Amino acid sequence: MSRGSAFRIAVRKFGPFESAIRKQWESFQRAGETDLALEAEALDVHPLYEALFTREGLRRGEWDAAFLNTDWIAAAREQGALADLAPFLRADPPEDFPNGWAPSLLRLQQFGDEVMGLPYHDGPECLIYRTDLFGDNAEQDAYRRAYGKPLAVPRTWDEFRAAATHFTRPAEGLYGTVFAAFPDGHNTVYDFCLQLWTRGGELFDSAGRVSIDTGEAAAALDFYRQMLNDPRAVHPNSREFDSVKSGLAFADGEIAMMVNWFGFAAMCEAGAGRIRGKVGIAPIPCGEGGRPVSLNVYWLLAIGSGSRRRETAYRFLRHCAGAEMDKLLTLEGAIGCRKTTWSDADVNRAIPFYRELESIHAGARELPRLERWAELAAVIDRLVLDTINTSRPVRDLLAEAQRRAA
Repeated sequence: MSRGSAFRIAVRKFGPFESAIRKQWESFQRAGETDLALEAEALDVHPLYEALFTREGLRRGEWDAAFLNTDWIAAAREQGALADLAPFLRADPPEDFPNGWAPSLLRLQQFGDEVMGLPYHDGPECLIYRTDLFGDNAEQDAYRRAYGKPLAVPRTWDEFRAAATHFTRPAEGLYGTVFAAFPDGHNTVYDFCLQLWTRGGELFDSAGRVSIDTGEAAAALDFYRQMLNDPRAVHPNSREFDSVKSGLAFADGEIAMMVNWFGFAAMCEAGAGRIRGKVGIAPIPCGEGGRPVSLNVYWLLAIGSGSRRRETAYRFLRHCAGAEMDKLLTLEGAIGCRKTTWSDADVNRAIPFYRELESIHAGARELPRLERWAELAAVIDRLVLDTINTSRPVRDLLAEAQRRAA
């Protein structure tokens, strides 16, 4: 296909994204908005980042639009990779903008008066579990005999590990839990932050300096090391799994529970997999001195600064942000961002726990929006990988990471 006759969009590789963006483009064409063909290329996280930023594809006009993780937004703006949507939004905003979205979905992409993208896919992290397993009478009896207390959806990390051990049965193809420990600079960083925050720790001190050599960080890494190296509790492919592959393993019935994005719970409930109708969500467990915390990282649709089709690109983004297309995305298995979608009757019939999204989202935290966040994330990623792949004392690893971060 000739680049001159196509609208090129870089898509995060994920089945619901890929199917939804095609259907949204077809709807866009039916509305008479364009006669261009869609050229959508689906890429995993690292190749997507490289295509957009390392090779400067957005700035050089290789892509008209792209899926953009909010982790990348500050660096993308610094590189000059994105078109400012503010003039378009003033002239022709999406329906009910900005009131149709939760404020937390509009903050990260706004820099003063500039707007670097529109929210596309949401869904904070939560605990996702198999209701059929946790509600089974035989499982309840076996757990009580082994642990002397009822089997319940875990509220603490100690309870999480006990339940994971209880449900791990490799001969049956069932594992208690899974971690997305693939070294992509994202999933291990998210896990570290959640483990840290749910124990009352922070990434920065009161003066705003990086401070990760702490007792809470040590407790977080000790737990993570124990879990990732315990074949009695975790899926053996955790080191090769990112969040998508973890979600697919859960959908295939291989996992009893996991901490992952709300979107995977919705995908499993709305799809045709083995565990449809058997999915529940709950707050993420916490450690001593901590409280349940979720993480708010979302995907934007953004326009490349080098695109020669900015007007068409904006009209497509605006089309995708409408109520009908946001609902379509959700029923495909991703997570729409509009309040109308969250409360939609059809959506809640298909995904009975969808109404809980707003309450989970209200307690979610965001990663710091730093231009050099990728460098700090690389330090954390290396710290976590060294923790799970070596036997070196955690406090030594933390001291080294603190020096690199500083």
